[in-house]
Amino acid sequence: MGQDYYAVLELNRSAKDADIKKAYRKLALKNHPLKNKEYWAPDKFRQLAEAYEVLSDPVKRGIYDKFGEEGLKGGIPLEFGSENPWSVGYVFHGNAEKVFKEFFGGDNPFAEFFAPDGSEVNVAFGGLRGKGVAKQDPPIERDLYLSLEDLFYGCTKKIKISRRVMNEDGHTSTIRDKILTIDVQPGWKPGTRITFQKEGDQGPNIIPADIIFIVREKLHARFKREDDNLLYIATIPLGKALIGCTVDVRTLDDRLLNIPINDIVHPKYFKIVPGEGMPLPRDPTCKGDLVMYFDIRFPERLTPAKKQLLRQALLT
Repeated sequence: MGQDYYAVLELNRSAKDADIKKAYRKLALKNHPLKNKEYWAPDKFRQLAEAYEVLSDPVKRGIYDKFGEEGLKGGIPLEFGSENPWSVGYVFHGNAEKVFKEFFGGDNPFAEFFAPDGSEVNVAFGGLRGKGVAKQDPPIERDLYLSLEDLFYGCTKKIKISRRVMNEDGHTSTIRDKILTIDVQPGWKPGTRITFQKEGDQGPNIIPADIIFIVREKLHARFKREDDNLLYIATIPLGKALIGCTVDVRTLDDRLLNIPINDIVHPKYFKIVPGEGMPLPRDPTCKGDLVMYFDIRFPERLTPAKKQLLRQALLT
């Protein structure tokens, strides 16, 4: 039986993103080896980091919720056929301190809450990082998973973040939620970066980190994207591959294309349908191409009469 990431963070399966952040914040501070001297603290701290890394990532969490730890780490079948029909299994890198630092920001975020000897800092007298020199925290990067439809039409995404905000006294801080709005443009590609400047945690004498969202594509049931083109695999029987046929393709904008195939379809054959791909970011009125590949299905058996007909048609 795999480990229960929700139980590690003391959450139920309906937990929201903000609940996951708050739970990790609380438990990571409580169980950090500098604070907790019990022999089991390092292992608990590592479990918290792994649980947070999985549950804070929508794709990893979705796989874990459906297939459990075994599916998450062993790989699952992809919905779209490819040379490698299995997803790559998740492997925790083992660096719990890295997860902790990325969450809180800064080279030594633990120093914001505890002195080197593990005692708590009195934030009302001296405050967090009160060293007199302002330094910006490193950027916080998060993946933004979008469907092909989102990237075809464009859309608006609202993302709730939880961050530390300074109170009016200038010494203490409060955890507050904020909504960030991302206007996704048609044709955006994977790797597109959206930066919200200085939206990270606040603190005395620090410049809040920039929050950067990086566009990632969700798997699609029909298409696979390659730059501005869309790849589609049509399944046809051997007979139609030899004599020709018409293939129906439902597009991302719900049109039904009737594509005539007049050539003999061999294993390396592909057909390009111009202008039926993804919008171009620089000019969304122009589009890439639809590239069709073919999965040729052979009959499981043939009667002697049909074999004789094929001999006459193909071998004479």
